[in-house]
Amino acid sequence: MVQHCESLNRSVQVVNLDPAAEHFDYDVMADIRELIEVADVMEDDSLRFGPNGGLVFCMEYFVRNFDWLEECLGHVEDDYILFDCPGQIELYTHLPVMKQLVEQLQQWEFRVCGVFLVDSQFMVESFKFISGAMAALSAMVALEIPQVNVMTKMDLLSKKAKAEIEKYLDPDMYSMLEDSASLLQSKQFKKLTKAICGLIDDYSMVRFLPLDRSDEESVNIVLQHVDFAIQYGEDLEFKEPKEVEEDRPSTFDEYFQDRVDE
Repeated sequence: MVQHCESLNRSVQVVNLDPAAEHFDYDVMADIRELIEVADVMEDDSLRFGPNGGLVFCMEYFVRNFDWLEECLGHVEDDYILFDCPGQIELYTHLPVMKQLVEQLQQWEFRVCGVFLVDSQFMVESFKFISGAMAALSAMVALEIPQVNVMTKMDLLSKKAKAEIEKYLDPDMYSMLEDSASLLQSKQFKKLTKAICGLIDDYSMVRFLPLDRSDEESVNIVLQHVDFAIQYGEDLEFKEPKEVEEDRPSTFDEYFQDRVDE
């Protein structure tokens, strides 16, 4: 995404908020590991944390030290910043730390959009998709901010998997449930699964965008949706994110048909 924005002559900064990160191939304006690092917490004999507990401890410590982040961010206007966050789901569904971060950024007059990333290779089966959709929905409810849900690593899928996953981008949950009905042996769980599918389908709350890092149009579509969610450049003439451009594939059907044909 940073490389894509550079090609558009857009200035984008990155803040690493993953205290367990090992390395990345881009410059960051702030790195939480300068404040606290999971490896150091795990090595502390007085704490005796494992990887998960260490990460939670680091994030709670970070919340108590927002002044460090404020100093790193500075007070430059019109910042467009990507916050690279940990992937541990508890931080977004069970614990208040990410919600507190969002509220602090909003107090600093940032417009915040969450981008929920799900590995596309995990989403190629109905029940796995339902699980991923519920995780995305849980994060959206907990954070209470605009959220763009993205299926990542589309470039790693086989042609067959790309064709199969198309139905999960804008899913018909009831049809999906009927297709998988034979796998549900318990009437109790069948009823629960139907209720979950109804929640997702009836309220149209969870939809996914495909992200193929090797395809510029795919990256640009995701960026457009994020821009629209935060009304980036509202003083300029702003247009809703395009799903279809002339001689370009649409977000869903034509995009995947092109990938399959290739």
